Amino acid sequence: MNDLRINGERLWASLMELAKIGATPKGGVKRLALTDLDKEGRDLVVGWAREAGLSVTVDQIGNVFMRREGRNPSLPPIMTGSHIDTQPTGGKFDGNYGVLAGLEVVRTLNDQGIATEAPLEVAFWTNEEGSRFVPVMMGSGVFCGAFSLETAYAARDTEGKSVRDELARIGYMGEQVPGRHPIGAYFETHIEQGPVLEDADKVIGVVPAVMGLSWYDCVVSGMEAHAGPTPMGLRKDALQVSTYIMQEVVKIANRYPPYGRGTVGMVQVFPNSRNVIPGEVKFSIDLRNVNDELLNTMHEEMLAFIDRTRSDSGLAIAIERVSYYPPCPFHPDCVGAVREATAKLGYSTMDVVSGAGHDAIYAARLAPAGMIFVPCKDGISHNEIEDARSDHLEAGCNVLLHAMLERAKIVSS
Repeated sequence: MNDLRINGERLWASLMELAKIGATPKGGVKRLALTDLDKEGRDLVVGWAREAGLSVTVDQIGNVFMRREGRNPSLPPIMTGSHIDTQPTGGKFDGNYGVLAGLEVVRTLNDQGIATEAPLEVAFWTNEEGSRFVPVMMGSGVFCGAFSLETAYAARDTEGKSVRDELARIGYMGEQVPGRHPIGAYFETHIEQGPVLEDADKVIGVVPAVMGLSWYDCVVSGMEAHAGPTPMGLRKDALQVSTYIMQEVVKIANRYPPYGRGTVGMVQVFPNSRNVIPGEVKFSIDLRNVNDELLNTMHEEMLAFIDRTRSDSGLAIAIERVSYYPPCPFHPDCVGAVREATAKLGYSTMDVVSGAGHDAIYAARLAPAGMIFVPCKDGISHNEIEDARSDHLEAGCNVLLHAMLERAKIVSS
């Protein structure tokens, strides 16, 4: 079994075939959740699964589970998967690779006539990207109980169309209650979506954890006034005070390397006029780190700095935490299975903590879970020019194959 390898050319061909659905002029993919294009993509993948002899189950939020039976069907399945919905200017590999790598594992086992003790399943989850409907990671979130099915059903896009209606319209509102589907262990293969592996010239990223994140909305209120007649010392400039906070966000992140992250990504300035001192500024803050202790320390330091800035400037500053995802350490057994498979196959490797969210975060609440990263060109993702090497994708799928077999156990002949 140590010589067992997947068919890299078949994996690549499947990725390119799926990428035709919603293809964009720059070589990317636009296949938003629960659109006609999403239905077309779902139908293609489900058709491939049935050709491979898999049974297919769909739950009430549209998550799809494609099952290869094991010798002992009473065992919970060893599952892999990801998503096939994309960003509006998405790439060919984000999410799609994880689903089709799972399908290639099954195809390889079929080719070789290999049976497993536990069943194997390939899943794809609804609305992981959150581009059309909020919240993100919707299907896996409902599945693990992070929020209710009714909350997800009620979500609407910019045209007022609901998740419930769109699921029914495209024919993917199943009957199974989310979460009633057992998982023995969960693996997810993914492009890194960052530059670390490529920069280090490593093929496989072993993912021990996903960073936690805190999102905030901050509003600084001053007073708009004429830019000419108002002396500098008499101004209540909301933008200048905001920039002190923005710079401190970056400084806080830099105080807690290597996984500290601090970002201000959205800024709204009122009245946004060339010759008016800004009277109000609204901006986002994004803090991330690898464990709760560090993330909480960053949180407290930011609040303390805002308190000081409020006192020093005399301006009103409101801060609200609008979202929080705790750090997610993956299960040692699954991380170990990935590490052992990588060593057995002889690929160069390093540990990479994920800075992005994945469905594996929610799956990890219900079962042992782990992730496998491969490099992407220039670390670019959520972009039409997203790219990855076929040999790297093949390597990641080979690691997935051996990690899943370690958990599912090959039936002795």
